[in-house]
Amino acid sequence: MLLLAYANLFLVFLGVGLVIPVLPLLKEEMHLSGTTMGLMVSIFAFAQLIVSPFAGHASDKWGRKRMIVLGLGLFSISEFLFGWAQSVSWFYVSRLIGGASAACIMPSVTAYVADLTTLKERSKAMGYVSAAISGGFIIGPGIGGLLAVFGTRTPFFAAGVVAFIGFCFTSLFLKEVPKSEQVGRAIEANSSEKQSIFSVLFHPLFFGFFIVILISSFGLQAFESIYSIMASWNFGFTTADISLIIMFSGGFALIAQLFFFHRIVEKIGEIRLIQWTFFISALFIIVISMTNQHWLVVLATFIVFLAFDLFRPAVTSYLSHHAGENQGVVNGLNSTFTSIGNILGPIVAGALFDMNPVSPYYVAGIILFITGLLSLKLQKRNY
Repeated sequence: MLLLAYANLFLVFLGVGLVIPVLPLLKEEMHLSGTTMGLMVSIFAFAQLIVSPFAGHASDKWGRKRMIVLGLGLFSISEFLFGWAQSVSWFYVSRLIGGASAACIMPSVTAYVADLTTLKERSKAMGYVSAAISGGFIIGPGIGGLLAVFGTRTPFFAAGVVAFIGFCFTSLFLKEVPKSEQVGRAIEANSSEKQSIFSVLFHPLFFGFFIVILISSFGLQAFESIYSIMASWNFGFTTADISLIIMFSGGFALIAQLFFFHRIVEKIGEIRLIQWTFFISALFIIVISMTNQHWLVVLATFIVFLAFDLFRPAVTSYLSHHAGENQGVVNGLNSTFTSIGNILGPIVAGALFDMNPVSPYYVAGIILFITGLLSLKLQKRNY
């Protein structure tokens, strides 16, 4: 069952990755403005932000399978709709549905994995969750580029087919985990009973952590969202150069998530790993802003992206360890606060870039350093 859950994530993010190479072509074909393309990203994140906590709560109440199946169905519809759309308004509708689908799938799959794993197995399982996402992102753009030869809309239809296959397999073969068989519940007494969304949100164990997630997501997206533009403008990297950097960075991150993440967590714990990723990413983002050496920029980029890709499963693993009977709600709120950062980060980074091409690096580095300091206080309070 775990393999099918991982496969669902892989298929969805393979579908997301399929369409990445054709977005610039679609922009030209449909004569879309940069603002319109930016709104497509924001609308997706906004829908995910709004729906995530309710979808997470629904997975706790009505079961993980129902929400995963619903999410896969919505994702398939959104991709087919995007492939058929001939107006901006329909593109926006498609992105709204896509954001809602992500809100249904991500918290529910994460909670499903938590239901089937013990506390000892949890970090390894969350590493596999993150690896499934990374694998889809790495492989998807390559396949999407090949499919684009047959037409600009072909990757969107392919993504819809992939999601529909996942929908069918999940409907037929994924088994809901009965409450009596769920294992590895968190040992935190205060979080073991089912609670409402707002009770979980303002729980002392989680509220500070959600704030850290929001601030860190803002800093990460301020760097990630505009990286290709800054790398091209500031260092003269070509599109091929940037693609290779991201591909190799993703490959190293995938290996780390599959084979090393759980060992790192066993040795130093999730909180310590999260703190290290903040300080290391902040340091090397500042390095990028202060050097003109291309080899150093490439090396620093590898390290920063690796830190990002270890941070995400570490957060998910920590939350799932302490969520108890509220796995869906907690993971939904994690998705919500991440989405807030994902919306604000690119907007601020773009505005800063217009003022000074280097300033987004400084802001992202400072924000991540401050978040690291906040996480030190968080550990002192929660342990």
